[in-house]
Amino acid sequence: MSLLHPLPAGSGFRPIITRAQSGLAYLEFGLLGLAAGDRHQLQFPQVEAALVILGGRCHLSGPGFAWRDLGQRADVFAGKATAAYLPAGSQVTVEAATALELAVCTAPAAPGGKPQLVTPEQVSSRTVGVREWQRQVQDIILTDVPAQCLLVGETFNQPGCWSSYPPHKHDVDNPPAEVKLEEVYHFRLNPEQGFGVQRIYSPETGLEECYAVRQGDTVVIPRGYHPVAAAPGYALYYLWMLAGDNRVMKPNDDPQHAWVKTLER
Repeated sequence: MSLLHPLPAGSGFRPIITRAQSGLAYLEFGLLGLAAGDRHQLQFPQVEAALVILGGRCHLSGPGFAWRDLGQRADVFAGKATAAYLPAGSQVTVEAATALELAVCTAPAAPGGKPQLVTPEQVSSRTVGVREWQRQVQDIILTDVPAQCLLVGETFNQPGCWSSYPPHKHDVDNPPAEVKLEEVYHFRLNPEQGFGVQRIYSPETGLEECYAVRQGDTVVIPRGYHPVAAAPGYALYYLWMLAGDNRVMKPNDDPQHAWVKTLER
């Protein structure tokens, strides 16, 4: 079964990754595309949800919240994200103020908790790595948002650069060295006709996959190391979502390649 899932055609809500289809225990992912003025209702009876505005502006409303005029970027390369966390048992009406693209990330959760808005000012940005593996990481939903399973953020590779590098994995519960989390990547390129490369490998289990990733592709990372490269000339973005019993980001570097951290800038 391929771990690569191209963007399905159409508008409205498009499920891309489901647990039944992917074999994942936690993560599901879809995209909501609306024209200006359109409305769509989403319900999350047994899952918590992270809604990330990829581009456009919208209003979000539901029991206990009403947030208007959300979104400050035309696309993912035009600024920091606006997002919302919705606990299990929530429902939300999405009204597009402009053409809208909204990422919907979910994971099973018990009812309880409060909806929380994440503004661009609350999204932290950090530079990770050096040289050809330097990238910008923007944390959207981490431990400052009281989710039960989900962690969500965005990574930006400059042309020709790598991320998730040195290759790391988080498929074994072995704290403090490693904490088990599933992951899904959703890709965008600038310019759109570009491509990147996603490798997923696990010497312990014999997993070895390598994909050309293009605009709108989504990749499931059930286990193993998972480095990403952007083709020269093309900036690469991916929305990452992780989920597991413990919301702790503690990856374990591939010992064959961890030495690159000793290199100077």
